[in-house]
Amino acid sequence: MATCAFIGLGNMGYPMAGHLAAAGHVVRVYNRTPAVAERWVAEHGATGNGTAHPTPREAAEGAEAVFVCVGADADVRNVVTGDDGALAAMADGTVLVDHTTASAALARELHETCAANGVGFIDAPISGGQAGAEAGQLSVMCGGDPEVFAKVEPIIDHYAKAIVLVGPAGSGQQTKMVNQILCAGAIQGAAEALAFGEQAGLDMDLVFQAVTQGAANSWYLSNRGETMLADEFDFGFAVDWMAKDLGLVRAEAEALGAATPLTELTAGFLAESQADGDNRMDATAIIRRYRRRHAG
Repeated sequence: MATCAFIGLGNMGYPMAGHLAAAGHVVRVYNRTPAVAERWVAEHGATGNGTAHPTPREAAEGAEAVFVCVGADADVRNVVTGDDGALAAMADGTVLVDHTTASAALARELHETCAANGVGFIDAPISGGQAGAEAGQLSVMCGGDPEVFAKVEPIIDHYAKAIVLVGPAGSGQQTKMVNQILCAGAIQGAAEALAFGEQAGLDMDLVFQAVTQGAANSWYLSNRGETMLADEFDFGFAVDWMAKDLGLVRAEAEALGAATPLTELTAGFLAESQADGDNRMDATAIIRRYRRRHAG
């Protein structure tokens, strides 16, 4: 068993760190809101293998692997290279794993910074949502050196159903961008199609039964279709989070000279949802745009 640090106990990090503790690893946690870390220890540290610490640096003391799962590039820099960042406490031969969905440029930057300090780095964004994190069934897309990846793959496996080393540093983040383009397309398609059916006056329960049995089905249609029809969005992957992720896609696409017209369209609809106050609603709330236009 390994001594690990887990930095960031949000909807995803909280259960992920819990899986590590349940597997017998020593887990030293840090969260920006200390009460959340203390709650995690009360829930997962009963055997003494889970402890809370006041800074990322203190959490990383003595850890063989440090896992980060925070909000965005600036948050990653703060907890990794800030004054009390984890890197200051990491010893030669240890590994930093960043599960945050962040930019590929940041991944490459951290790879170089960690290497200069004798520390390995893996960018490892995740997909599967909170339900996947709780079930230990996440898809983990990794970038980095194979020998570094080999050190942490058995640990990551405790909360993953698939772990793929795609290529060098930054490849994990770029793969997550591919993932989010695909998700954006599925959300956009489901919203447009279901709204079209409603406007046509179809019995949408029967439509849903028909289309989910054929080639048009998708994860979003199967798992969010009924809630979209019921106008229920108080759960899931928030509008703000998807907007942030597509912002990363758009920036990377511009740098690569890649065309992403569907991403641009969906990002615009998400911006409308944000302006309407649906920020924390599930991203499928963009169907409301079609309904507002029809009502108008």
